[in-house]
Amino acid sequence: MASSSSSSSVGPEIPWVEKYRPTKVVDIVGNEDAVARLQVIARDGNMPNLILAGPPGTGKTTSILALAHELLGPNYREGVLELNASDDRGIDVVRNKIKMFAQKKVTLPPGRHKIIILDEADSMTAGAQQALRRTMEIYSNTTRFGLACNTSSKIIEPIQSRCALVRYARLSDQEILGRLMVVVAAEKVPYVPEGLEAIIFTADGDMRQALNNLQATNSGFGFVNQENVFKVCDQPHPLHVKNMIRQVLEGKFDDACAGLKQLYDLGYSPTDIITTLFRIIKNYDMAEYLKLEFMKETGFAHMRISEGVGSYLQLCGLLAKFALVRETAKAA
Repeated sequence: MASSSSSSSVGPEIPWVEKYRPTKVVDIVGNEDAVARLQVIARDGNMPNLILAGPPGTGKTTSILALAHELLGPNYREGVLELNASDDRGIDVVRNKIKMFAQKKVTLPPGRHKIIILDEADSMTAGAQQALRRTMEIYSNTTRFGLACNTSSKIIEPIQSRCALVRYARLSDQEILGRLMVVVAAEKVPYVPEGLEAIIFTADGDMRQALNNLQATNSGFGFVNQENVFKVCDQPHPLHVKNMIRQVLEGKFDDACAGLKQLYDLGYSPTDIITTLFRIIKNYDMAEYLKLEFMKETGFAHMRISEGVGSYLQLCGLLAKFALVRETAKAA
């Protein structure tokens, strides 16, 4: 064991996302209901076809890999076919590779099935999905499918009806912090609490992003504090955005515009600025009426920016709307 650890310290460092990826379903962080359902499947061994849907970095791929490991144990290598978005998954692959694997004879423990894992299944073409539905039916005695995707609506209806749907939500800040503390202790990362707070803010419920940001900050600066995290993640600094909101609420419109110009000139995209703006407004301590109006206007501005009108003018217009809302509230 000692020799393997010493050799690994000499070689390139493996990403912490992979190093600390849970191998058992029970170790998966967050989404208790979904994990509980998978634990029952792992215990009973009767796996249905599954669709795991939810935002990136919430544990979908980890869950299905852990489930496959628990179900098949030492037979994992020959009993599992994994294809993700980087593999070619057109209609030919479904007809040949997936079908060939489904037909393959593999000796498994009684009551177990071969498992085909299709990661990022929502990026498969409609034609490939149509070809898949028949394969699912024909080989249902020997093979089970696990599909992971961000939006389940992009999976065609016939496949949805053949699968059990397990939904994943973004992880809470507490859940991410718990996992970060484990990694920080194991890797002996020097940090201050504000640094971890910044990592959780930038991750926004995405565990993969949180661990990658932690590793990048540690590799780049050797110390995890707020300043270093925002240098690595290159998002608009929340304090800067918070000051803009405060200045609008205090009636200092010119100062708020100057702060916005400064952010814009640093090269941040309008989408980054407006996303951070929304998250700050959501947690800002202000009158509820103002908060609702601010969020509504932010939504409209985000829609315009998403349609391609991502100019400084749009962002200034948004601040002007905020100022008008504040004036209206004051008059009332």
